[in-house]
Formats: sequence, C-alpha cells, structure tokens
Amino acid sequence: MSNDIQTLFEAGAHFGYARTRRHPSAAPYLFGTKDRTDIFDLEETGKRLAAAIAFASALAAGGKQILFVGGKHEVLSIVRSSAEAIGMPFVAGRWIGGTLTNFKGIRKRIDRLEKLTEEREKGELEKYTKKERLLIDREINELAGRFGGLTKMTDLPAALFVVDTRHESTAVQEAVQLGIPVIGLASSDCDFSLITYPVPGNDTSIRSVRLVVEAIAEGYAEGKRAPAASKSTPKATA
Repeated sequence: MSNDIQTLFEAGAHFGYARTRRHPSAAPYLFGTKDRTDIFDLEETGKRLAAAIAFASALAAGGKQILFVGGKHEVLSIVRSSAEAIGMPFVAGRWIGGTLTNFKGIRKRIDRLEKLTEEREKGELEKYTKKERLLIDREINELAGRFGGLTKMTDLPAALFVVDTRHESTAVQEAVQLGIPVIGLASSDCDFSLITYPVPGNDTSIRSVRLVVEAIAEGYAEGKRAPAASKSTPKATA
C-alpha cells in the first residue's frame, strides 16, 4: 500500500476538523487552516504512517498480536475485513469496558461463546427443549455481537490499532493503563499524547480510513512472511 503524499491527498487524509475543535496536541502535525478547517501536513502523516507500518510488521515478525479497534458506523466493515484478512482480533462496534483491564473476565465470556457455538455445531443442543435452545441461540447471538471478534485473542495483545482515538477513548485509556502501545489514526480533535504511534489524518472519510487500515494490515502481513531469523519482539517508541 502506497503511503506517499499524493495517495494520502487523493484519499482526503489531509482534512481535519474545524479549528475550534482542535486538541492542542495536534498542532505539530498540522500544515495550516483553510476555510476554518485544520489541514494536516501530509509529509508528516506519511512519515508517521511508515513508522506505524514498520512497528506492525515487527510485531508480526515476533508472532505478536494487534487488536484492531473501530466502532464508528462508517469504519466497521473496514476494520473487520482488514483484521480478518490477517487473522487478528478486532472490536468493530461498541467497546466493552474492561476488555483489556478485566481480560480474564472477558475471556470467560469468549470461552462461553466458543463452547456453546461448538455444541450447537455438533448438534449437542438437541437434548434441550425447543424453548431452551431458543434461549441458548439468543445467548450465542448476544455473545457473538459483543465478543465475536475477540475469539483469537487468548491473552492481552501486544498493541492496539485504533481508528479515531477520541471516539475510542475508553480503549485507549485501558491500553495506556496497561502499558500497551497504541497505533492510532487520529484527527485534529484527538489527544496525540496518548498515542505511541500516531497517524495524523482524517479518521472519518472512508477512503482515508481504508488507506491507513489496509496499510497497517498489509504491513503486518509482510511481517508474518519475514524469515524466522529476523523475528524479534519490537520495543515501542514514543
């Protein structure tokens, strides 16, 4: 995936929010303001995206997981499909508080989902009454809606990749609390001080989001293909 300035520009990655919504920490990443709208410095965005891709690739080479997070309606399918393509866990929907900080409790719910789903697939639920099976089906659907993207996550992830860190502030705060690095596609209203690997840019435009999410996913996929001799655990840098 190309991350040069022209590609970013064509995707509309340079558009931030209105100047009045700017978070002070976004200032270093901005080129200026046009028609009261903040404009990102795409040269800086390109550099930051390249650094984030390199980090994702190094994590993959070390056999580490990245949890993809994006709950805004317009980004759900992009986050889900990109994570699934590289076999990574994801939250494409509402973040459940404690997903990281109470992971043991969350993992019990995921295990319950997997157990019931397996029993249903094997026909082992036939021993229950029709009403009981209906209730179990409802439980499976509810658990799948909340935790279906997390079944591959047996332990805390090595990093989070978040689309719109302001919208996903709870996820970011949990990661920060646990010392888990955050890769974040963040617009001008986000707090960049919380992001380990910030990608400053439009976090709402479908084209911009797709460009960045797919670039991170492709970087991870390349890392997985790296020779075993080069595999090591990367260190997060501010």
